[in-house]
Amino acid sequence: MPKTTSFLIIFLMYFFTSNNPFAQSIDIIPKPVSVVMSQEKFTLNSATSIILPSATLRKNAQFLQEALHSLTPFSFPILENTSANFILISIDTAKVAQKEGYQLSITKNEIKIIGHDEAGVFYGIQSLIQVAYQAQNKGFNLAACRIEDYPRFPYRGLHLDVGRHFFPISFLKKYIDLLAFYKINTFHWHLTDDQGWRIEIKKYPHLQSVAAFRNETIIGHKKDFPHRFDGKKYGGFYSQDEVKSLVKYASEKYVNVIPEIEMPGHASAALAAYPHLGCVGASYKTATFWGVFDDVFCAGNDSTFTFLQDVLSEILPLFPSKYIHIGGDECPKARWKVCPKCQKRMKDEHLADEHELQSYFIRKIEKFLNAQGREIIGWDEILEGGLSPNASVMSWRGEAGGIAAAKQKHNVIMTPESHLYLDYYQSLHADEPTAAASFTPLSKVYSYEPFSTELNHEDEQYIKGVQANIWTEYTPQPEQVEYMVFPRALALSEIAWSPKTHKNYADFLSRLRQHRSILQQKKVNFFDRFEEITYHFSMEKSGKSIIHFSTTLPNAKIHYTVDGKTPTPSDKVFKNQLIIDKSTTLKAQIFVGKNAYGKVFEQAFEYHKAVAKNVILKHQPKTNYNPDKPFALTNGLTGNARYNNSQWVGFSGEDLEATIDLESMQSISKVGLNLLKYHWQRMWEPNVLIFLVSEDGIAYKEVYRTSNFPANGINQIRAKITPTKARFIKVQAENKGIIPAGEYGAGVKAWLLIDEIYVE
Repeated sequence: MPKTTSFLIIFLMYFFTSNNPFAQSIDIIPKPVSVVMSQEKFTLNSATSIILPSATLRKNAQFLQEALHSLTPFSFPILENTSANFILISIDTAKVAQKEGYQLSITKNEIKIIGHDEAGVFYGIQSLIQVAYQAQNKGFNLAACRIEDYPRFPYRGLHLDVGRHFFPISFLKKYIDLLAFYKINTFHWHLTDDQGWRIEIKKYPHLQSVAAFRNETIIGHKKDFPHRFDGKKYGGFYSQDEVKSLVKYASEKYVNVIPEIEMPGHASAALAAYPHLGCVGASYKTATFWGVFDDVFCAGNDSTFTFLQDVLSEILPLFPSKYIHIGGDECPKARWKVCPKCQKRMKDEHLADEHELQSYFIRKIEKFLNAQGREIIGWDEILEGGLSPNASVMSWRGEAGGIAAAKQKHNVIMTPESHLYLDYYQSLHADEPTAAASFTPLSKVYSYEPFSTELNHEDEQYIKGVQANIWTEYTPQPEQVEYMVFPRALALSEIAWSPKTHKNYADFLSRLRQHRSILQQKKVNFFDRFEEITYHFSMEKSGKSIIHFSTTLPNAKIHYTVDGKTPTPSDKVFKNQLIIDKSTTLKAQIFVGKNAYGKVFEQAFEYHKAVAKNVILKHQPKTNYNPDKPFALTNGLTGNARYNNSQWVGFSGEDLEATIDLESMQSISKVGLNLLKYHWQRMWEPNVLIFLVSEDGIAYKEVYRTSNFPANGINQIRAKITPTKARFIKVQAENKGIIPAGEYGAGVKAWLLIDEIYVE
């Protein structure tokens, strides 16, 4: 190869790298389908105008004008004819074939945005605005590029629960603005629940005067006991005029608003206003704490359907949405089982059980809405007892409901609790604001793939999109909602919009770092520690704990201590792995130079004779409480009170029987385990806990028994016994079984949660 050609190639490679400020990849979220960069730049200045060839796009042009003016000192006049240094917006379905798709080209003298439709133009504008944000410190010099872009899924949703806590219209508008900025096109507005009815229904004024308010609100987490309350009346509702205004505002941002009116469950507030709609017909109250309640709409009462049809008749004119969400989730059947009207309905309609009664209820509402030209969508419980003919399903209890519905040729929105519930903790630090439970960091949200491997290609067409949900039991203020939702909603936007082949977490984080300043300028109270320490513990048969730390933060080092002291830049730097083989407290901290990032990681290790010994379980743990790792019950690590650090082992309605082989005869003087007791989370202490020991694994003798578990929360059992020789330890705990009447969750299986079987 000639030297001149070789030099030219090297020069061009250099020119198109990050050393050239105008040849960088641009940091758009969600990632576009195609981006081709060039070395030119377009400069926004006082001469820049917006060219509008069609009056149908005037609102889009005005939106662009206002957005750019807010970022720059320039006015951006809207003109009909071209001039130098202009931004042209237009629609051309021949050039852009996909719905909501757009082309954005930035050259030295012009910017062109071509959309398939008005929404496509709008999304092209949003991408341009993101580029403009990033050019603020570059003299408003926009990197030249050509973008071809369109969404992967037609439904891209974000939810907000206003039933538990009420938020002002001003915040809802900000919320919608943020959805639109990241190309999320659906706002699922959860308007009614046990704790409050939030929309004006003129025919039923008690929904405003009674159902919209509760007498007080629980303080802290519902698992805490005894429950404490603030003693303050709380509530509010949106007038129909406010709803119309918000829906119109959202439509101008190409966001569809789907209202949710819960039925047949989560009806306490409505029953407080109109008690004749319940099975008992007694005095109901708007709920003051969180949970699932037995009192639901009576399915045997004709007036129930009259009421709901009247409500929906006032709802429909406010919302042009094709979908009306009718809930359908978490509907206990206890009242229906003993209600004469419900039982008569079942007999008259030849329904086999109460699940079919719920299906009857949903089908009756669906028939009414279909007659009005609308379709129902509901949570995946609407599958139980048979799916209504035209219903769409939101699959929240995992993917199974969505898979089943898709195989039945029903449209599905995937919104699994495991990955897309944003009211779950995004950090395991103990001082995080109270949240529902579990642990859903940004990386886990981003990892979600809506197409299950259980679906064939033909059935995939029924997966219409994805949605993330934010329930607000523990987020009473707008700032807290923002903290829980962002930046995880940006990960959602990329799942919903970008091609699967384009998903790359490291690349996403690189772009997200640039969006920090954008979120700050938009005054979003976002979670800004998404690059804190992640870790993995594993245990070798030798009893050594192997720790792996990592962080995605560039140019960062992780310093650690094993003596319980807070790490400093002068402490040891984590490299490949760290080994722990004795009781200690490990702490770690990210540093960039001498500057600490995030919070201190801390983990205690408690070594004892059972550490790294095999455990044989008679019954296998269930669902989220089945740690997929060896030595889960003998690894020296303890579960936390938020039960979200993957250490708790759970049994649903089944007894615990665990046998540990210490591998040699040992002198035993103390036995124990940790046990979680939260009745308000359906986590119950066992009826009895027994420890037995054996020399040969055949003949066992009892060494300890207790039925006393006084603590609400973690009960740490450490029982001294008469010193004895043994090789085998057997632990038996009798599950509470079915939760008794009068208790929260009565009639369902109790959870038995244990962690770390201790032997000394």
